[in-house]
Amino acid sequence: MDRSVVLINSNQMKPPVAPIALDYLAPSLEEKGYRVEILDLCFINDYYPLIEEFFRQHSVEAVGITIRNTDDCYYLSQDFFLPQIKLLIQHIRSFTKGAIILGGTGFSLLPIPILNYCGGDFGIYGDGEIALPLLLESLYHHRDYSRIPNLVYRSRQKWIANAPYYFSLDRLPLPSRQAVDNRRYYREGGMGNIETKRGCSQKCIYCADPIARGKKIRCRSPHKVVEEIEKLLSLGIEYFHLCDSEFNLPEEHALLICEEIVRQGLGNKIHWYTYASPVPFSRRLARLMKEAGCTGIDFGVDSGNDHILRNLGRNFCGEDIKNTALLCQEYELVFMYDLLLGGPGETKDTIKETIYLMKEINPHRVGISTGIRIYPGTRLSGILGEEGVTSRNPALHGKVENNPHFLAPIFYISPEVGKDISYLVRELVGNDKRFFLASPEDGDQNYNYNENIILVEAIKRGYRGAYWDILRRISENRP
Repeated sequence: MDRSVVLINSNQMKPPVAPIALDYLAPSLEEKGYRVEILDLCFINDYYPLIEEFFRQHSVEAVGITIRNTDDCYYLSQDFFLPQIKLLIQHIRSFTKGAIILGGTGFSLLPIPILNYCGGDFGIYGDGEIALPLLLESLYHHRDYSRIPNLVYRSRQKWIANAPYYFSLDRLPLPSRQAVDNRRYYREGGMGNIETKRGCSQKCIYCADPIARGKKIRCRSPHKVVEEIEKLLSLGIEYFHLCDSEFNLPEEHALLICEEIVRQGLGNKIHWYTYASPVPFSRRLARLMKEAGCTGIDFGVDSGNDHILRNLGRNFCGEDIKNTALLCQEYELVFMYDLLLGGPGETKDTIKETIYLMKEINPHRVGISTGIRIYPGTRLSGILGEEGVTSRNPALHGKVENNPHFLAPIFYISPEVGKDISYLVRELVGNDKRFFLASPEDGDQNYNYNENIILVEAIKRGYRGAYWDILRRISENRP
């Protein structure tokens, strides 16, 4: 059997986001002697002829398919991607006998339900750089699968999920960043991407990041991070996004990354964006981020009401949010806040308090999502009350019936505000252009990045950077 594998990017959201997982997987496979082919479907509308042609010309041992998103996570649109991926897998099966292995962040949230729905042979949740080569060796030599970490496989008509293994990221080979066409993604997507760490130790009741990436934070060496930045620069990529759950957790690592960027003289050559927590966010960190080329920060604050923040499992308060605004304004950092409205205990009054706080402290932009997408394994999924997952539960919206594993999107909205929450938010926001909503009719205030034509066209005209900042500059008529 040919020791080769094809890695397929199934994500077709526009603007396109480079499949960083494939860039990181490829060198780990090549190090073990595998020939790696990349089949990127992102830029192809009708990809069925391409798939047929590829498998007629290539014999592969396995097909790895990355599933970045199962849906767009927006209550107002509820666009569900898995039916299309299911058809893709069925089409691939008609042309190859190679094992079909599913992975990616979206897959890692619901591995067994997705395997049942889409029909894959195996799945790898979480990190794949060690698990996938081990699985390929087991396929090649007909070995037992039970000791492969992060693997989901079928045994006696039942899915088995092996225990996860969270390894030091510095064990991985430094990626060349040329496995996927990062130059094209930069031209059409507006920025590159890079990881400085994986995992999240926060206890937010709704968040799927600890499920997908692990609860233990594993940091990369600042030197290796900067080496990878230099590789992106050599490809002509000057704007990029850090894929960390929160860049400043832990803050000491964030400081080391910034110091290394400054030490290598890159601070005035690059422009980067990141997610960050309101705590810890010190004056020293704000200053160093600015010196290191940080162009914009997206703080996930969820709410401006202290009671709701506690209900959501957040470890900060309204005063901490105000502190981030003061420091970003002092160091001239462009910044925005992401709100997640409608959680447990939310009322019209708490929403009003949150919107008024945002207007008071004056960020450059505020992103608003109404309704909280529920994922199994989160604390939110366990506090649905006696009604459970049923249409009788007044807090649940979306595809509630016959969807016990939350495979299709189901959203939690506090019964105190109900499905009219979007109308309330629009009324409170009014014509304030600082606020992003999540509907195509909102034009350059549309915060749903899925098939966002305004963003696509702006990037064609030369805009670069985080999508929220591109939308901000468009509305302010700034390049």
